[in-house]
Amino acid sequence: MLSLTLKEVSLAFREGRISPTELCRKCLNRIKKTQHLNAYITVTEELSLKQAQQSETRLQQGVPLGPLDGIPFAVKDNFCTKNVKTTCASRMLKDYTPPYNATVVQKLLDQGAVLMGKTNMDEFAMGSGSTDGTYGPVKNPWTYAEPYRTQTGAAPDSDWIVTGGSSGGSAVAVASLTSYLALGSDTGGSTRNPGALCGVVGLKPSYGLLSRHGLIPLVNSMDVPGIFTRSVNDAAIVLGVLQGLDVRDSTTVPAPSSPTELPEDFDVRNICIGIPKEYHAPGLSEDTLAQWSRVADMFEMAGARVEQVSLPHTQYSIVCYYVLCCGEVASNMARFDGLEYGHRGEVDSSTEAMYAATRHEGFNDVVRGRILSGNYFLLKQNYQHYYMKAQKVRRLIADDFNSVFGSGVDVLLTPTTLTDAARYSDFSQEDNRTRSVQEDVFTQPANIAGLPAVTVPTALSRRGLPIGLQLVGRVLEDKKLLSVAQWVEQRVGFPSISDCDIGMIKMEQTSAV
Repeated sequence: MLSLTLKEVSLAFREGRISPTELCRKCLNRIKKTQHLNAYITVTEELSLKQAQQSETRLQQGVPLGPLDGIPFAVKDNFCTKNVKTTCASRMLKDYTPPYNATVVQKLLDQGAVLMGKTNMDEFAMGSGSTDGTYGPVKNPWTYAEPYRTQTGAAPDSDWIVTGGSSGGSAVAVASLTSYLALGSDTGGSTRNPGALCGVVGLKPSYGLLSRHGLIPLVNSMDVPGIFTRSVNDAAIVLGVLQGLDVRDSTTVPAPSSPTELPEDFDVRNICIGIPKEYHAPGLSEDTLAQWSRVADMFEMAGARVEQVSLPHTQYSIVCYYVLCCGEVASNMARFDGLEYGHRGEVDSSTEAMYAATRHEGFNDVVRGRILSGNYFLLKQNYQHYYMKAQKVRRLIADDFNSVFGSGVDVLLTPTTLTDAARYSDFSQEDNRTRSVQEDVFTQPANIAGLPAVTVPTALSRRGLPIGLQLVGRVLEDKKLLSVAQWVEQRVGFPSISDCDIGMIKMEQTSAV
């Protein structure tokens, strides 16, 4: 029951095969069995059961159920949730309880979805491993999967693998069958990166299609609420519920509010698939390259036009992203000064000393490093040299995408990550900033340009770990992008995850490269 799609669960409710309350209890039990994964910071058990009972009452009264009524979902802990702690996995906000819901959270609740809890993450969403939060690292459930243990002989409890980040907890919540969907945030790949490494669908919608109201900001000009599901069609359904204009967010655009329906069998014969030559990056694994070639061949054999394209300014995108990111981080983090809310350092010698103590105690090294870098880039004598130049490069990167899409390309096909998931023992030996640069190389250009992008799991690597490929579409053509993504999903034969009583993940089949 926990591995069904959203439509299948809704049908099970209507047919009486399971009730929303029973399903909620199953998910809560599953959360307890998978505590070793550290996916959740806060589990809202009492609230979850109350919401599930309300859904069950509507069902018993014959009220027509929406597509998400009674469906358990999880939320990354940087989205505000009314009367539920929102910590950003940081000591700075460890006791903060918002008085309101983020717009995307409220839309899910209005549909009758059931909140299971708040998920773990990198502190203030700064990282690519979900290893740098105050509440400890998130573990990838594929560590315990039979293919990985068989191929590597690894002892999962002593040598587990990372989830990607910064929305690792949300990806694990979906992959480990504790929720049917989860919200993440995506600034430079923070939804697609863990989606690829955890074997689930990770969608970054077009900038402005989903409201950012209530999302504690990292980089306002690139932040997008992201969606995790176990199928592309589920992601489309959730997108249809969440999209649309919000008067509280001036960057949103009007969009249909009804659920997005994808065609059952999308015809790709009139589609042009672009393969960016610049994405053959150093460090790309043989397994990932093999899957990239395999899916491109599938498109070509099905009658789609597959062309190599060029995005010449891709090589500058990481540096551009880092300068812009740090500049906005420095601005956004200025609000955490210990005066109005959040942690306050116990220093009363002066206001400046209290500021310093608060920020030193409340932020980790990664956050403090980005604040310092951002303030340096924004200094009067540096502003033109760094920040303004980065803005000009950002325009060139966006122009590259516009040129490619203007030439007739409908969707770009790229890797999502360089390799499959790293072992924590390897990941922790590298500076997180360096690792972030490596892992975001394929994903952050879409954020710079505001384009929709989605990662689809395609196969298992030789080590028995998921490999995902990314599809990037034209701005606000999210439905076409998801239609193409579902076409890929239907044909790659990625192995599904089955429920296990002992809380580990077991595969129904394997599909190694």
